[in-house]
Amino acid sequence: MATLMLLCITGPSEAAVLANLSTANVIMTSVLAGVLGAAFLLTFWMIRERTRSDALNEELRNRVSDLSAALQRNESLLNLKDQRLIVWPRQGEGRAELVGDLPAACGAPHDRSAFMAFGRWLTGRTAAELESAIIALRDQGEPFDTIVASRNGTLIEVIGRLTPHHSIVRFLSVSAMRAEHVALKAEHEEIRKDLHLLQELAEAAPLPMWIRETDGTLSYINPAYAGLTGFDRDQSAGDPPVELLDTAAREMLNRRHGEEARIRQETSMVIAGDKRRLDITSVQTAEGRAGMVIDRTETAGLRDELERMAQSHALTLDRLNTAIAIFDRDEKLRFYNQAFQSLFGLDTPFLESVPSNTLLLDRLRQERILSEQPEWRRWKDNVLSAYRAIESQEHWWHLPDGRTIRVIANPQPNGGVTWIFENLTEQMALQSRYTQALRVQGETLENLAEGVVVFGPDGKIRLANPAFASLWSLPDDLINEGVHISAVRAAAAAQHGETPWADLLALVTGFDESRATLQGTTELSDGTILAWTAAPLPAGQFMVTFVDQTDSLRVARALKDKNEALQRADQLKNDFVQHVSYELRSPLTNIIGFTDLIATGMAGPLTPTQDEYIEHISTSSATLLTIVNDILDLATVDAGMMQLEIEEVDVANLLEQSEIAIRPRLEEDALTLVLSNENAPDQINADPERMRQVLHNLLSNAADHAPEGSTISLTCRQASGAVEFSVHDDGPGVDPAVLANIFKRFQTGSRAGQKHGAGLGLAIVKSLVELHEGEVTVETGPDEGTTVTCRIPFSANGMTHAAE
Repeated sequence: MATLMLLCITGPSEAAVLANLSTANVIMTSVLAGVLGAAFLLTFWMIRERTRSDALNEELRNRVSDLSAALQRNESLLNLKDQRLIVWPRQGEGRAELVGDLPAACGAPHDRSAFMAFGRWLTGRTAAELESAIIALRDQGEPFDTIVASRNGTLIEVIGRLTPHHSIVRFLSVSAMRAEHVALKAEHEEIRKDLHLLQELAEAAPLPMWIRETDGTLSYINPAYAGLTGFDRDQSAGDPPVELLDTAAREMLNRRHGEEARIRQETSMVIAGDKRRLDITSVQTAEGRAGMVIDRTETAGLRDELERMAQSHALTLDRLNTAIAIFDRDEKLRFYNQAFQSLFGLDTPFLESVPSNTLLLDRLRQERILSEQPEWRRWKDNVLSAYRAIESQEHWWHLPDGRTIRVIANPQPNGGVTWIFENLTEQMALQSRYTQALRVQGETLENLAEGVVVFGPDGKIRLANPAFASLWSLPDDLINEGVHISAVRAAAAAQHGETPWADLLALVTGFDESRATLQGTTELSDGTILAWTAAPLPAGQFMVTFVDQTDSLRVARALKDKNEALQRADQLKNDFVQHVSYELRSPLTNIIGFTDLIATGMAGPLTPTQDEYIEHISTSSATLLTIVNDILDLATVDAGMMQLEIEEVDVANLLEQSEIAIRPRLEEDALTLVLSNENAPDQINADPERMRQVLHNLLSNAADHAPEGSTISLTCRQASGAVEFSVHDDGPGVDPAVLANIFKRFQTGSRAGQKHGAGLGLAIVKSLVELHEGEVTVETGPDEGTTVTCRIPFSANGMTHAAE
């Protein structure tokens, strides 16, 4: 194309020249022409673009100038002293930027961090609302307009808005007129909120509430009112509500509202068939009336129940042995029981005057009931600190009279303190004695010769003394507390072979509910004889004791052998005496017979001396025959061969015959016998011969011991189901050492200068009375004489048996 253009612009001469050019030249010429054309075009384009760029730059400079002016204008507006902006970027968590400032008089701080802390310079409620509104603006895009109040009372309008790239909160300091408008707006908002809260409270309150118009008609009732009257607010929206109060109650409220705007009245009404105690509160304004009802029925019942319970508790506390005093929050005495008054010996007028706790302590100190303290004020403050405490406190008072008082102060929930005074004097003394007794018991067990071991219900040792280990030759570690009885059994079996520990193991660890006491003896391998006793203790425990009876059993065996030997000797003596008595009876009978024959003079006359000798022989022979007969009677009783001949015996005749038989003996010592049978029965069932023998022996015994010229009494009287024969003498009485053996054979018991026989009279009396199923008693004393009483039952029988 470049070549074609050259040809077009050249003439014939130039064409001829060109025709002579070579192809290479043509190409080069074409390239050159193309470059020159491109350069021309580029130059033209650059000139055009330069012109456009200059125009655009001019336009941009004008726009920058306009924007700069607008920015300065906006900054001037933003930097006014009556507003401040907080700007956050919409994307990300960028730092907030503060622009502008608020007047210092409004109380807003200039510092950025202080300003962002709204709670420091705004009131608590508005600060919380503002923070919630800002969070809703940034997170949910909710714009807001609100009024906040600084701590100095200045109202500030806050506006929150969104832009495409920023979240902006604007604080405006309002003018006086606008401030009034803002204040009214804020007040309206507060009233609206308060009204909303009150409405919600009324709707949720369990107390019936209502509002009346000035003419008395109900304009509002809450759900509690509707529920109590059975009125459905949703279905009966057009109907007037049912009256809760009856006519009398409404008229009473109307009368009282004529005098006062606010009234409170308690009354009783029947609602839904139940009588209720109501507390009515009603207020009246120019706009109408509002009221509410509190049902005090349950409260009144609880109050009555509380009063009854308080009275019951007061009566209960008054009967306690523990002293109790209750003080209120003002430290005044409100209750005390008799134990408290008795403990400190306080008079009733003082206690009834409701004294303070301080006055009570001073009174106790003044009367020397409390011990004197080195620092009285500090001690008293420490005691009274219970009124400021939360937990219970405990004090110990040691009184001058030796008593020990444990004082417990229990703070009450409503203030005040309940004081408990425990007199632990006796308890501490008992505890001291108990501790001492335990110590003595321990020392006693340690030093006992008897082995003692106590097992618990689990079969383990609770207590053991050294004697137990010594008797069984056990090591010390086997008597420690906690060792099981099976281990003791194994050790004992290894030492001594067969032992009673198997039975003791079953007894201690078994489930026998009888828990009987067991006893026994065992002989150890070394010849030791142990007597053991297993006795139950409380709480399922068992105590086993072991006594070494080796020596005592040996002594007992020796004593038994000796006793048997003595019994054989005594039997031999009795046999000998009986045999001799039988052998002597016939010769004595012959001697007495021949003596009586000679005394009668049939063998020839006797000289006075011979008469005296014959009389002595006769008396001695008769005495010897009586002894022989007594011995034979006792032998007959011992052999069980004596048989009573029971018949009806005349009591008066029996006494008379006894008096006649003993008269010669009484005349020897000028003794007097007094008979007494006023209270005696006429007859008794007895063996007359044996009864005469009994009375003769008793009278002979009394004659032997009675002083010369004294009186002996024989008394017969009827007792319950028996007849008593008593013989009394005025002798010196029976020595206590002799009295224990007075009924034994051959026991004379005579003192120096007194007559005595063979010592068989009372033994015969006891044997014969016991054959009549009776008994013999002796009453004696120094300078009181001796009385022997035989008690014979009415229904004596004639069975043959031996006296013991």
